[in-house]
Amino acid sequence: MAGSPPHHSDIWLAAGVRTPFARVDGPLSTADAIALSVPVVRHMAGLLDGGRPDVVVWGNVVPNLTWSNIAREIMMDAGIDATVPAYSTVMACSTSMMAAFEAAGLIDGVSRHLALVGGVDSLSQIQLGLGMSLSNWVRQFAGARSLGQKLSHAVDLRLRDVRLYIPSVSNRTTGMSMGEHTEITAKHWTVSREAQDRVALDSHQRAVAAWDRGFFDDLVIPFGGVRRDTLPRKDTSLEKLARLAPAFDRISGRGTLTAGNSSPLTDGAAGLWVASAAGLARLPASTPRVKLVDWEIAAVDFRTEGLLMAPAYAIPRLLARHGLVYADIALWEIHEAFAAQVLAHVRALDSAEFVRDRAGVAADFGKVPCARINPNGGSIALGHPFGATGARILSQAVKALAALPKGSRAIVSVCADGGQGTVALLEAA
Repeated sequence: MAGSPPHHSDIWLAAGVRTPFARVDGPLSTADAIALSVPVVRHMAGLLDGGRPDVVVWGNVVPNLTWSNIAREIMMDAGIDATVPAYSTVMACSTSMMAAFEAAGLIDGVSRHLALVGGVDSLSQIQLGLGMSLSNWVRQFAGARSLGQKLSHAVDLRLRDVRLYIPSVSNRTTGMSMGEHTEITAKHWTVSREAQDRVALDSHQRAVAAWDRGFFDDLVIPFGGVRRDTLPRKDTSLEKLARLAPAFDRISGRGTLTAGNSSPLTDGAAGLWVASAAGLARLPASTPRVKLVDWEIAAVDFRTEGLLMAPAYAIPRLLARHGLVYADIALWEIHEAFAAQVLAHVRALDSAEFVRDRAGVAADFGKVPCARINPNGGSIALGHPFGATGARILSQAVKALAALPKGSRAIVSVCADGGQGTVALLEAA
């Protein structure tokens, strides 16, 4: 599925802010998804004259029964004008990138010029649920109008129905975790453990260097006494990474994915601006901004193909529409769900046969310039709150691309559970 900005005007992305990211059950663990998001939205809205965007689109992946439209709840708690429409969206790890694409379609140049978008997840604040049979029993028991009816329902309760539903990071259709799926992909593409550990080390080293030189200073706001991401490790090394045991395939003896070369369960929230030229004028002039040229949404049958491989289909299709090759892209931001998934994407993109026969694009794109991928660190080092990653990676790309010469381009790619993926083409202007 392809997308392009409305024809009436260019669509811009402008960098937003995010909370620091922290490991599950770490320093942000007492805040739920709304509490994590409110300071981000309040900070961003505070930059506007009047503090009023034209629409809010926000998402989260882990469900919670105490709200149905988290976007509206967040903006009300943040003190945004109650007349601003707000709705929620979800697309697994692509959630807040999808929010940006949806907002781009809402920008009409008439009544909607500026959208505040983003996403959040607190993997520390996961609400447990009752099994369906027990839920039905509780609802009927609570609705009984007499003691006799209640007693009648009470004797109907069966011990086997007393079950809790605990959300897990696994695919409903296959019953397999993301890591288990990616182990299959790593074996299919012959991605070595050593190569994965190298990607992980690069992610940490680049994230640490970016923090040290101040790259994230205007992209991250303090939260709960935490001022910077807690996950990047200055002390990691290939030797330390090599000592970690396989995390998902412990039986075959061929498992290569570990806690060190996989993104960690993470808490955090992130925001982004989507705007017309008129909307952009309402932001501070210092806010980094680039054009959203085009986007692509792809899906594969993950029962027969790699669960996280959809971006490898989307990227050639997107570039072909604009007559571009890999060397034309100055900046690549690829979500690191797993180092193995990033490397499998590169292997597929470098394969003329895959691009032609699987992605359906008859073009010679050359080889992916790997040195241009994630220059300021990726999700392995920075963390991956599912709903927040799209806005995090887009804001990060916007800032990095805006510092490059006019006309420079970026590809931003996020894979998602369910065999889906979203890719954006950005341009410095």
